[in-house]
Amino acid sequence: MSKAHVLVVDDEPDIRGLVREILEDEGYQVVTADSADEARQRLAEQRPDLALLDIWMPGEDGVSLLREWASGGAPPFPVVMISGHGTVETAVEATRHGATDFVEKPLSMGKLLVTVEQALSRAAAGGGAATPAEPPLEPVGRSAHMQALREQARRIAASDSWVLITGEAGSGRKCLARYLHGQSPRNNGPLVELAAGTIAGVAAAEELFGREVGGRVMPGRLEAAAGGTLIIDEVADLDDEAQTRLASAIDAASFQRVGGAGRVPLAARMIATTARDLSAEVHAGRFRSDLYYALGVVPLQVLPLREHVEDVPELVAFYVDRLVEREGLHYRHFTVAAQNRLRHHDWPGNVRELRNFVQRLLVLGDHVDIDVAEVEEALVAAPAGTAPDGWPPAISLDLPLREAREQFERAYLRQQLERAGGSVAKLARLAGMERTHLYRKLRALGIEGRG
Repeated sequence: MSKAHVLVVDDEPDIRGLVREILEDEGYQVVTADSADEARQRLAEQRPDLALLDIWMPGEDGVSLLREWASGGAPPFPVVMISGHGTVETAVEATRHGATDFVEKPLSMGKLLVTVEQALSRAAAGGGAATPAEPPLEPVGRSAHMQALREQARRIAASDSWVLITGEAGSGRKCLARYLHGQSPRNNGPLVELAAGTIAGVAAAEELFGREVGGRVMPGRLEAAAGGTLIIDEVADLDDEAQTRLASAIDAASFQRVGGAGRVPLAARMIATTARDLSAEVHAGRFRSDLYYALGVVPLQVLPLREHVEDVPELVAFYVDRLVEREGLHYRHFTVAAQNRLRHHDWPGNVRELRNFVQRLLVLGDHVDIDVAEVEEALVAAPAGTAPDGWPPAISLDLPLREAREQFERAYLRQQLERAGGSVAKLARLAGMERTHLYRKLRALGIEGRG
């Protein structure tokens, strides 16, 4: 499945070219515009999934164009503003008209890619400035555990209490958190997610609370989630400084941006998720007790899949339908014997492992029916937690980034092509790449495959 279509609006040709190159290397489809008028033309040709919009341009500025896009109440797609310099008033106005985030010149390409990915994820989950694509998915399963979990979530959603969701990795914690948001009175507000393990130090504080530099405001996740919900995934990964700031913000019901003087009301509901035993983390001195008690007002636990295996057949049917619909995979049917075999697998990777297993069989198989022999072969061929020989590839850290990335891409695509039996069509589905772009990439890397 190809990645999103991105519109880049900036009057500086070097920036347009650089952003386009970086995004296209990551698989995005990119069009550019050097002015508000050209952006209107590009929008008339195809509505983007996301726009990167410069604030200061000759003629009509970016905020005015954003205001036009938001004339119906909110932009029809996420808009990330590019700001070389600005004021608090400019940032507030852009946020008021639906900007989901800001990136600052000179551009950090790593920060840009993370911001684009997060903005698209929030839009897909029904958050941010974009019109929700669909309601958050209801957790699947008819077991007593899943029925009770859904009922608990519906009751909790009616309140504004903060929630702590625990469960093993891959068990569906984030799915439950999104469902809870969708059932709550805040479901028309933004749904913002933060992966705590991806940030540390000052970056963690800036991501959570935003920052102010020379009068310029960069809103953080808490501010972006005002009126809605902030999901902090794997909250135990927050470092000491972020834990301290967050505990203080909860206690005061307000917070300060990094480098700011004024206080911002805490207007987001927080749902924290973790695979760890937070009470044990508190006793070990790795997690603040006041933050633990504040976040865990209402605890919810998602059991591992091995403890409600009666849900496996329904989960299999759900993932088959979804993968066929969303990723264009060919429909295949699991026989009753195959489903029964899957019910007796341990699933150490839980629901996530099951989903990946179903996808692998849809991609690599040819016949409509998936029988128990094919399931057995797949389970033996790819036991959970193992990697193919020679993986991960040994890449020297002395190489420039571009050469190191090229070596990784070559090793990755060769491994995936082997899994796909040499078929580029199957490789495109496994790698999530548009086939034309994949063919160009394979030729550039000197890799041969069949159609």
